Amino acid sequence: MLNRRQFSLLASVGLPSAAVLGGSLLPAVAWADTADAAAAFIEKLLRDLSAVVNSGKSVPDQQVALREIIFARVDVDSVARFCLGRFWRTATPQQQKDYTEIFRNVMVSNITGKVGEYQGVSFTVGKAQMREDDVTVASIVNRPGNAPNKVDWLVATTSGSPKVVDVIAEGTSLRLTQRGDYTAFLARNNNDVQALIDAMKKQTTAAN
Repeated sequence: MLNRRQFSLLASVGLPSAAVLGGSLLPAVAWADTADAAAAFIEKLLRDLSAVVNSGKSVPDQQVALREIIFARVDVDSVARFCLGRFWRTATPQQQKDYTEIFRNVMVSNITGKVGEYQGVSFTVGKAQMREDDVTVASIVNRPGNAPNKVDWLVATTSGSPKVVDVIAEGTSLRLTQRGDYTAFLARNNNDVQALIDAMKKQTTAAN
């Protein structure tokens, strides 16, 4: 399948808006459909998140519900690999497994541990735009007593079902920030992936 960059290159040399690849046509409208589907996915995700944090249920019940949403709608394993960057290739298979598992726990703990701060939150979904093979969906997050925040959601669609792979809050990518933190930690610890895993385990233990 052509990605958007390839399509743009074809268009720049005068090819029509439907490019032929492998004997099949890829109309430009397919991207619009993909963007619309991603926007609908994010809108439902935000409705579900809002329903949980404004449900009035106990914090433990809200945390359980949020865990289910996160693991169903976020490609956590893909985000984990991205955040480890080049060190994923140098990690042993066991380290990759341990790191991915602890990353899942850290991510969920960071989100669900602040559930009390989300009460009264509301969302407005804006424009969706193709970004290579992914889609960026704009939104505005409103919290009582706080200025509205611009939050973009990066949605991957190549797996067949949409999944969130990044959140860009006020222009700052959370996964890039996390990767930078991990890279800095590893640089201070002889690029030892096991040291990072051990530090992440202590983080989750302290949080609990």
